[in-house]
Amino acid sequence: MKRLAIYLILFSLTLGVFARNEIDSLLLVLDKTIQEHKIYENIKVKRFSLLKENVAKAGLPQEIIYRLNEELYEEYRSYISDSAIHYLYKNLDLSEVMHDRYRQNKTKFQLAYVLASTGMYKESIDILDAVDVATLDSALLIDYYISCDRAYGELTSYSQDKRKAVEYAEKSKNYKDVLLKILDKDSDLYLSLQEAVYRDNEEFDKAEAINDIRLERCDFGSMEYALVAFHRALLYRCQDDVEQFKKYLILSALSDIKSGIKDQASLWTLADILYKEGDINRAYNYICFSWEESQIYNARLRVEQISKVLSVINNTYQLESERKSRQLRFYLILISVLSLFLLVSIVYIYKQMRSLAIARNNLEVANKQLNGLNHELSEMNGCLKDFNFRLSESNHVKEEYIGRFMTLCSTYIDKLEAYRRMVNKKLQSGQSAELYKITRASNITEEELKEFYQNFDTTFLFLYPDFVAEFNALLVDEEHIVLKKGELLNTELRIFALIRLGISDSSKIAEFLRYSVNTIYNYRAKVKNKAKISRDDFESQVMQIGSFSK
Repeated sequence: MKRLAIYLILFSLTLGVFARNEIDSLLLVLDKTIQEHKIYENIKVKRFSLLKENVAKAGLPQEIIYRLNEELYEEYRSYISDSAIHYLYKNLDLSEVMHDRYRQNKTKFQLAYVLASTGMYKESIDILDAVDVATLDSALLIDYYISCDRAYGELTSYSQDKRKAVEYAEKSKNYKDVLLKILDKDSDLYLSLQEAVYRDNEEFDKAEAINDIRLERCDFGSMEYALVAFHRALLYRCQDDVEQFKKYLILSALSDIKSGIKDQASLWTLADILYKEGDINRAYNYICFSWEESQIYNARLRVEQISKVLSVINNTYQLESERKSRQLRFYLILISVLSLFLLVSIVYIYKQMRSLAIARNNLEVANKQLNGLNHELSEMNGCLKDFNFRLSESNHVKEEYIGRFMTLCSTYIDKLEAYRRMVNKKLQSGQSAELYKITRASNITEEELKEFYQNFDTTFLFLYPDFVAEFNALLVDEEHIVLKKGELLNTELRIFALIRLGISDSSKIAEFLRYSVNTIYNYRAKVKNKAKISRDDFESQVMQIGSFSK
């Protein structure tokens, strides 16, 4: 489950990053974490400050002060070695004041362990040799063996005398063997030692199984995880699995940075591998960061280890930088020549463009003149087309009304002739009284007017069949004119039908419809008030009804 949590964390950090493989993704995360290392460093510094504030409180019992100093030692142990040693010496003095032999020995073993880790081997062994081992209880005896193993194990790596190195290695192995016999087989230290034995004996499956247990017990981003992941990386290095070796070095380095550890082995080891693979820039960045961290930790052994790698990488980086500088100078010269050539080309092109622009301007002037003439011609054609249409429409209306007028005149002549015969007949028969009665009645005139309007409505709607619908479209919806059953037009529609025919004089309309001029004016005003458009534009819009040019 913890391994799954690690991958989830890494996935969230690399979300949106398109890398070639897992190692590339992890390297990108490591780059980002190094940039943000101050965030994690500040967290650790705050813990230092809080512990120091507690120690500075007056009146604390010596046992509490000892415990707080020990906590400060634990915090500084992988951060600043000098500070860790300082607080151990304070506890050593305090335990002597307290006459507490147990705490004295415990502090000495812690001090010997740190001194050995920082390269002060003689000082570490001097402390261990001065201890009366016979007086130690089982717990302190374990601490004693751990410190001895650390001291001689570090001396094995540091010593330039091969015979001495073999002797130190044998002593370290003996202390490990003793620890393996007396330690709880489920303890972290036992598992760590047993894993190292399996690794040295090339029993890699067994070593990996133990490392799996150790990884499950610690959280990613902790000091413990950084150490276990580093051991896992060493296991893969022994099997020549470079990709897995790099992967766990990266995970270890990430945990180092996140937990604020300055005593880092993973990062400079990773830098050495990347350098050999040709990733010079990243290797240089990693080794420089690791060097800065080691300067803060101030351990002689770590500084010497890193300085060897730093020297090689730095030399290569400087050579690569010089090569790139020469290449850059070459490209700058090339770019300068090309820029000069480009400048000459631009001047030439500019002159050509000016000539082309002058020709284009002349052409544009001619085109504008031609377009103006075309526009005027188009307008004239439009006017002519509209005039022809109106003329055609007017001729059509005239022809239709002339035909209707001829038919109506003929009908009235026939009616007049019939009326003359009827009057003559009545006078011959002496029926003058009855004749008087007939001529006095007004229903004849009304019938004739009704027939006349019927003829007008029919003829007009023949010419403008959509007049009623288009007229209503000019009115607001609730004021549309609705004709009674059998009606073709009503008085309002006839008024505007005459306007559509070009008769706009109210007196002429009144004469035609047999109304007073005032009545016609009121009708026109009433309808205009119902319009959905401007009153001033209403009659001009009526004039466009049925016209193709509207």
